[in-house]
Amino acid sequence: MAMKIGVAADHAGFEQKHDLINKLTEAGYAVHDYGALVYDPADDYPDIIVPLAHAVANKEVERGIAVCGSGVGVSIAANKIRGVRAALITDTYSARQGVEHDDMNLMCLGGRVVGPMLMWELVHAFLQARYEGSERFERRLQKVIALEDHSGQ
Repeated sequence: MAMKIGVAADHAGFEQKHDLINKLTEAGYAVHDYGALVYDPADDYPDIIVPLAHAVANKEVERGIAVCGSGVGVSIAANKIRGVRAALITDTYSARQGVEHDDMNLMCLGGRVVGPMLMWELVHAFLQARYEGSERFERRLQKVIALEDHSGQ
């Protein structure tokens, strides 16, 4: 069964999102587009990332990929949703290690700072990686989850 991937982007990642959807589909992934569905230069990244982040947190998709201009905005917004572990990724080591050690489930990319070839390499590394779940990594993950449970206190 194909891995379910959710993808979202604001205006600054709109074109890259469409390229990623095509490549992911060609590679055999089941892809859901969470928006933006039309190009709007005045859209706001928090509005775009929230549906994808909820889908990741609710396990409607196995992994998420979000693109904005720098990748920073979508990363900040996504991490406000309980159950999302998002990171801005610019290298293949972090794309892989973020999943293997930290159970990262949403990768954020900068559409204006990462070229198309590197972007695909980052996505490939992210999707091929699996959480290792060793005692050390699970202990750390549980501490991160506890931070969500106690935030605001």
